[in-house]
Amino acid sequence: MDSERLATILGDIGSVVWGPWVLIPLLLGTGLYLTIRLGGLQFRQLGNALRLALRQRRDEGADGDISHYQALTTALAATVGVGNIAGVATAIHLGGPGALFWMWVTGLLGMASKYSEAFLGVRFRTKDARGEVSGGPQYYLARAIPNRFGLVLSVVFAVFAVLASFGIGNMTQANTVATSVRDSFGVPVWVAGLVMAVGAGAVLLGGIKTIGRVTAGFVPMMIVVYVVAALVVLVLNVGAIPQALVLIVSDAFTGTAAAGGFLGSTMILALQFGVARGIFSNESGMGSAAIAAAAAQTRHPVRQGLVSMTQTFIDTIIVVSMTGLVIVTTGAWRSGTEGAGMTAEGFTAGLPGEWGHYVVTVSVIFFAFSTILGWAYYGERCTERLVGIKGVVVYRVIFTLVVFVGATTELTVVWNFSDVMNGLMALPNLIGLLICSGLIARETKAYLAADPDLRHEPAGSSLHGIADLAPRPLRP
Repeated sequence: MDSERLATILGDIGSVVWGPWVLIPLLLGTGLYLTIRLGGLQFRQLGNALRLALRQRRDEGADGDISHYQALTTALAATVGVGNIAGVATAIHLGGPGALFWMWVTGLLGMASKYSEAFLGVRFRTKDARGEVSGGPQYYLARAIPNRFGLVLSVVFAVFAVLASFGIGNMTQANTVATSVRDSFGVPVWVAGLVMAVGAGAVLLGGIKTIGRVTAGFVPMMIVVYVVAALVVLVLNVGAIPQALVLIVSDAFTGTAAAGGFLGSTMILALQFGVARGIFSNESGMGSAAIAAAAAQTRHPVRQGLVSMTQTFIDTIIVVSMTGLVIVTTGAWRSGTEGAGMTAEGFTAGLPGEWGHYVVTVSVIFFAFSTILGWAYYGERCTERLVGIKGVVVYRVIFTLVVFVGATTELTVVWNFSDVMNGLMALPNLIGLLICSGLIARETKAYLAADPDLRHEPAGSSLHGIADLAPRPLRP
């Protein structure tokens, strides 16, 4: 089967999965429902959550393999990737500027979903045969829903998560890096693919602790550099920001007529591609970030759930917004280019000389490589759930080889495959979140009643009732 035919088939499947009757209402509906049940937790506790994540960083002496902060940066490494650069541009190219509005909605509601799945990831985590902490939907769906349906959901999630790791977390990242460095520096795609494969393999040998140390070192740096560059562009184009915001909001409900090389869109396309690329970027509702959250050294699932929630805020409300506003304010969305090329067009138009193009290329390299590392961990944890600890080494080898394959694969096929796998992975997790919403709401309310500002250390405290709220002990 040729790549064009495969891309068409995957595109047709993706249109159904991401259509108006399946994932779009389920994603937005689940996020809205959890927001209501949790009393707008993502808005009430955002400040405390950011402080816990970025200043306190860890619960000393708690079970887990990595700190709060390292769990956050590992999850950020997996989410702040080409979805923030190429994904935003693709959404705007296919759905118009209004797609950015629906990415914002997906992010704000998705913060409640991200909190909930991280909460469950810690609440029902376990230990593998090597004594390393393991958790996520592949475990909590079976443990929180203790019947055959829960078991089926957990296995289905694990299968599609492994497949998704080769798409969203591997091929899309490698492909975008390879094409970007080819266009900017003339480096052959196979050379870029080989370098990335060797680098990824070297880090993956060390497991989650090495991944955590690496991501904690350069993830904050890469985000700051990219956001600062975007802010410079926006300051230089400050007069265009109000008009851009009006266009984004109005286009979200009216659609944009065809103009030049831009693909005509309607409100449905803006909604579809905004939500699809929104979840591609922040992964809220997919369940993936819960796998990293489960490894955190935390004394209570509420604490790590709130830390994980900040990941969606940073990814979508900050980084995605920067990319989208640069594209719209500079007029790059009308350029006829797509993917990272459109974003590079915006930065090039907004910054002096060729600096903008190089900023995007370097950001793509760092963003994509960090995502490869984060998703390799997600995939290996799900592999361990399906076939046992012996399958992890085999998975790492295959994953590393696929990095090279992704660098030399047709872009359309890669993106369509990722959309389908993301959707099929999210379905069992979203169903599980709805079923477990009562448990999440009850235990969250109880913990925050005792520690509303997240300043209390549960162990050895004189605050009554905290010990009763501790998560289930880790089980071998």
